[in-house]
Amino acid sequence: MSSPIRLHCAIVACALVGASLAQAPAAQAAIPGVSGPSYHFVAREGHISTPDGANVLIWGYAADGGVVQYTGPTMIVNQGDVVDVTLDNELDEPVSLLFPGQLGVVASDGVPGLLTLEAPPGGTVRYQFTASYAGTFMYQSGSHMDLQIEMGLIGALIVRPPTAGQAYEDPASTYDREFLFLLSEMDVGFHQQVEDGYPLDTSTIRPAQWFINGRGAPDTMAPAAAPWLPHQPYSAMPMMHPGEKILLRLIGGGRDLHPFHTHGNNTWAIARDGRLLQSPGGTGADLAVSDFTITVAPGETTDALFEWTGAKLGWDIYGHAPGDPQEPFEYGPDHGKEIPIVLPDSEAMTFGAFWSGSPYLGASVALPPGTGTNNLTSGYFFMWHSHTEREMTNTDVFPGGMMTMLMIEPHSVMLMD
Repeated sequence: MSSPIRLHCAIVACALVGASLAQAPAAQAAIPGVSGPSYHFVAREGHISTPDGANVLIWGYAADGGVVQYTGPTMIVNQGDVVDVTLDNELDEPVSLLFPGQLGVVASDGVPGLLTLEAPPGGTVRYQFTASYAGTFMYQSGSHMDLQIEMGLIGALIVRPPTAGQAYEDPASTYDREFLFLLSEMDVGFHQQVEDGYPLDTSTIRPAQWFINGRGAPDTMAPAAAPWLPHQPYSAMPMMHPGEKILLRLIGGGRDLHPFHTHGNNTWAIARDGRLLQSPGGTGADLAVSDFTITVAPGETTDALFEWTGAKLGWDIYGHAPGDPQEPFEYGPDHGKEIPIVLPDSEAMTFGAFWSGSPYLGASVALPPGTGTNNLTSGYFFMWHSHTEREMTNTDVFPGGMMTMLMIEPHSVMLMD
């Protein structure tokens, strides 16, 4: 499903071009998932596809009799809900669920395990807790974790506060659009050993595939619920208008840490592990951290805000003349300023599939036949990816892995929720 891929650091962005982007999903105002507070999960085997063509065994959670998926169904509940999860086990070893960051989790109906009650093969276990804190959390198996987390028994838990459009019950966490980035890794060869029934040594696991929401690039940019990825339903391609505020919900779902880098602007990390970064007696996220890379550690979550307007470039990103009306959120001091370079003639240029013919947002120029077909709205593209370079590959083949694109569309384009 790949076509000629062009990596191009230019005036507009640092962009990955792939054929799958032609079917990129529209932005979503809310993260897709399964609303609670009651859940029925089944732990079972399945297979996922990787962009290099592999068909890989996973162990995962399926919701309400549906298909098993990697990563597990995103649980979405409201602050104060009493969450009730029943887990049936179709695997050949005991499995369980842990809910890091949740208080007072009560397990019943299972058999004793190291950290919690477990569901034996063919058995059931039940968990209940009150979602006391809003924020971004994860859930995972609490049984044979060195194996079962590698095999895929992980997922995201989002607890929403009473006020819509906020990550926490604080105006500092207000956002326009939210996106989930559950980061994980996989040793495909080890999964093949599990499938073949070989003796296992988890100390030998060496990942060669890296995922966002259970997909490696370019599949990260395919639509949500793409029919050719039935066990990997969640996409990871943020979209926005200039001036909007994106909430990134980042989760370290594997055993490695991943430095997640956002081109285009810094993010402001406003919360970690489901707690606002706030000093005692402080107002809002007064301890928020601005950075170009967020290091996401195993089992850790970070909530971060991202904004982009093209401010302080020194030239008008829309190509306005001085007397033209301003666009929403346009940076006034740069209004009407010309771009400070002269672009070469078209005969001297190589055209990437996302070049609109113009360096200006929302503007396009006639291009030679067969070029520019993947950017009909003349948007800007910024690569978001792991800053550990080997994690931008699929089994050592670049580009791929823990990578996606941010699409910034002009306000004239409607982003569908």
